[in-house]
Amino acid sequence: LIVYPAINVFSEFLEDLPDTDEPVWVLGECYNAKTGKTELLSDVHSRLWFTYRKKFSPIGGTGPSSDAGWGCMLRCGQMILAQALVCSQLGRAWRWRAEGGQPEKYHRILHCFLDRKDSCYSIHQMAQMGVGEGKSVGEWYGPNTVAQVLKKLALFDDWNSLAVYVSMDNTVVIEDISTPCGWQEPFTSRETPEQACSHTDGHRATTCPHSQSHSDWRPLLLVIPLRMGINHINPVYIQALKECFKMPQSCGVLGGKPNLAYYFIGFVGEELIYLDPHTTQSAVEAGSGVDDQSYHCLRSPRRMKITNLDPSVALGFFCKSEDDFDSWCNLVQQVRVIHSSHNSM
Repeated sequence: LIVYPAINVFSEFLEDLPDTDEPVWVLGECYNAKTGKTELLSDVHSRLWFTYRKKFSPIGGTGPSSDAGWGCMLRCGQMILAQALVCSQLGRAWRWRAEGGQPEKYHRILHCFLDRKDSCYSIHQMAQMGVGEGKSVGEWYGPNTVAQVLKKLALFDDWNSLAVYVSMDNTVVIEDISTPCGWQEPFTSRETPEQACSHTDGHRATTCPHSQSHSDWRPLLLVIPLRMGINHINPVYIQALKECFKMPQSCGVLGGKPNLAYYFIGFVGEELIYLDPHTTQSAVEAGSGVDDQSYHCLRSPRRMKITNLDPSVALGFFCKSEDDFDSWCNLVQQVRVIHSSHNSM
């Protein structure tokens, strides 16, 4: 009885998918919409879905008790961070089961996001941490601001030991990543994401510039805020954006439309697939038996044309190990080559 509505919703999503032979990419996994429907929908269904909530304890004691109308980017930030935690603690291949029986680590992750002041990534913690970023409680956030909030909150999460790195000025600084992740060697290269694995003298690096393997690497959530145009996304960036969803390290993209934030998890053809936080649900009481049904999207994930995307976004990547980061560097270099070739045609 619990599973049946999920299957019914899955059917609606299948009908909603375009009748195409083009691959469907979801957070680094490729699916055939015609022959891999069950696996595709199980993957989408397993993502933690955070939406507006109401009737939670007032933020700060006297603040709002609902984030409806202003908290959508905060909820998207929760989703991208939750995806990183799931990959870190459970693995990318983990799948949620509607009938229950989830591992203990899953419940610990979920408790981190409950709408309580003592949950480390709750709407309470995020809204109050945002005050330090110049945002009043109840004010709308952009992708960069929510990324900075996540970076600060992660410092207080002893259980996950997740390092959150937020690039500045479209630039990834390897020496900055080395410190929070536990690398021992200092690096001096300052590079754009497209050049992350090229030496400063222009020669391509086959791996990132460190030679030792360290056992104290901390799982890394790399967030890269970008502006891919002025008022609309510049078409020259579309293919590169698609390539990001193909990377095994893909953790999704924060973005949307003006004052409407979405969590993008993949694409099919010329359309992005996303989870929409704009549904208001009642806050869930904390306890050992938290009902997690409302934290998974049991209806069709939404789609929108890539050309309708607001140019201000934040790309997310999760690297559990140094090898993952090395691989990401090389993949970014490949995207750079593809991007340059495409634009020169």
